[in-house]
Amino acid sequence: MPPMPPVPPKTPVPPTPPEPIPTDQLHFTLPPQHASPEDERRHRKERLAAALRLFGRFGFEEGVSGHITARDPEFTDCFWVNPFGMSFGHITVSDLILVNQAGRVVQGRHHVNQAAFVVHSSVHQARPDVVAVAHCHSPHGRALAALGELLEPITQDACAFFEDHALYDRYTGVVVDEAEGRAIAAGLGPHKAVILRNHGLLTVGDSVDAAAWWFIAMERSCQVQLAAKAAGKPVLIDHRNAALTREHLGTDLVAWINYQPLYQQITRGEPDLLS
Repeated sequence: MPPMPPVPPKTPVPPTPPEPIPTDQLHFTLPPQHASPEDERRHRKERLAAALRLFGRFGFEEGVSGHITARDPEFTDCFWVNPFGMSFGHITVSDLILVNQAGRVVQGRHHVNQAAFVVHSSVHQARPDVVAVAHCHSPHGRALAALGELLEPITQDACAFFEDHALYDRYTGVVVDEAEGRAIAAGLGPHKAVILRNHGLLTVGDSVDAAAWWFIAMERSCQVQLAAKAAGKPVLIDHRNAALTREHLGTDLVAWINYQPLYQQITRGEPDLLS
C-alpha cells in the first residue's frame, strides 16, 4: 500500500479583532451640573479644601500668607476662604469661612487675613466671571517676581500663559488698602494670571479647579524658566505656535481636566478633608 501523502498544515484563521467601543459609551469626566445652590456650594467648598491641602503638600504655604477664595454660588458678593493662621494641611470643608466683600466674616468662627483678602475681594469685584482666586508666596513664583519678568514661551506648558498673563510692575509693601487691591485687579485685567513684582503669583479661574491648576502650572513654569536660564539661553517657541498652543491648552476647561488627577489623589489619600 503506497504511503499516504502528507496532510498540508491548515492555514491558521486570524482572530477577529475586537470591535472598538463607541465613544459615547466611554467615560469622560466633565465639570458637574448642579441641581441647587446648596449642591454647588458644597461642591465648591470641597474643591477649595482639597486645593488648599494640595498647596500645602506642594510647599506653597509660607506662614500665614496665601489664600484661595471661591465665590458663593448664591450670595455672589461673598467668598469662601481658608481661616487665618490655619495650616493648609489641616483644613477641612467645615473649617472654611464665608466673608463678604468688605472682609467681614458672615459664617464661621475664625478670622480672615484682612491684608490678603483686600486683593481677592478686588479681583472678584472686577471680574464677575471669576469663581476662584489663588495667591500664595510659592518659591519659584517669588523668584521670577523678584526679577520682574513674565513667563516666556519656552515650553509647551508655559504657552498656556502666552499673552494671557500680566506683570504688576510695582511694589508698595503689604496690601492693606482697597486702592492697592483695585490696582492689582486692574493689572490682572482680562488675563488668567498676574505676576506681582517682588511678591508672587495670582491666578483666577471659572472654577476652583481651574484657578488651582493655573497656579500649580504657573509655579512649575517659573521653576523651568529659572532653571533653563541658569543653564543657558532658552529657545523661544515662535509667536504663531505659542498662540496656537495656548488655544489648545489655555482654557479653564482644559485646566479643570488637568486638575482632576490631583483632586483624586488628595481626596483618596486624605478623605478627612471633606468633613
